[in-house]
Amino acid sequence: MAGASHTTEQDLSSYRAHLKEEGWCVIPSVLDPAQTASALDALWAAKASSAARGDDTYLPFLDPNASNVRVFYLLELDAIFRSLIQHPTAIQMVQSVLGSNFLISNFTANIARPGSKSMGLHSDQSLVSPEPWFGVTALNVIWCLTDAYFENGATLFIPGSNKWRWRDDIPKTGVKEMLRPFEAKAGSVIVMDGRVWHTSGANVTADQDRALLFGYYTATFLRQQVNWTRKLSPEIQEGLSEEMREWLGVSTLASLPCFVPRPWAD
Repeated sequence: MAGASHTTEQDLSSYRAHLKEEGWCVIPSVLDPAQTASALDALWAAKASSAARGDDTYLPFLDPNASNVRVFYLLELDAIFRSLIQHPTAIQMVQSVLGSNFLISNFTANIARPGSKSMGLHSDQSLVSPEPWFGVTALNVIWCLTDAYFENGATLFIPGSNKWRWRDDIPKTGVKEMLRPFEAKAGSVIVMDGRVWHTSGANVTADQDRALLFGYYTATFLRQQVNWTRKLSPEIQEGLSEEMREWLGVSTLASLPCFVPRPWAD
């Protein structure tokens, strides 16, 4: 998918500003229609492959029913997903928040089929680090492979919740009324601060799927959700760039911080 981005680095400045203040942004037309269709076809093939290998695509502790389809370990299932996770637009947005050093913690898909229901309210950062949440240490880059809108199960979020630092900041009542949908066209990217409280929407349409990919990036001191050293085959790992190996935590020195040379060093 080389050259897939329609967005230059300069174009991203307004999206970075919105992400910093509001905790989210929607970047349209990152993929063109043909690229989006190819990624969607690859996702359905990955779903079939996962099922054939015995990997669950429905987890009862996450979702109320099997109409909410989850596909895990995308990076081992198709090269197109390995391309998307390191897409220039995604990486530029991640580095604008987490800095030049970060880890790819996970890359999964969530397909809300007609009849799917909402999961529990949560923030991704609260799942991996204890309160208080003074800064951003986790970020989701969400790829829309179909249009996402309220009726077909668009992700619901609470505006302003990126400013909540403690669990006690969460209102005791009226939370459901605060939820708003992330609505975006196919080919768009939604970037979400890990502190934003959100949930999956319910798909109340008769025949429209909502397919999203969730690239989950974190600060380097947080343990990844997937052990890529074990999960990715040796053949896939050998084909990765050194930069990608560092982002996945599979290089020898993945956790070693970068030191600035002393000006007086020999």
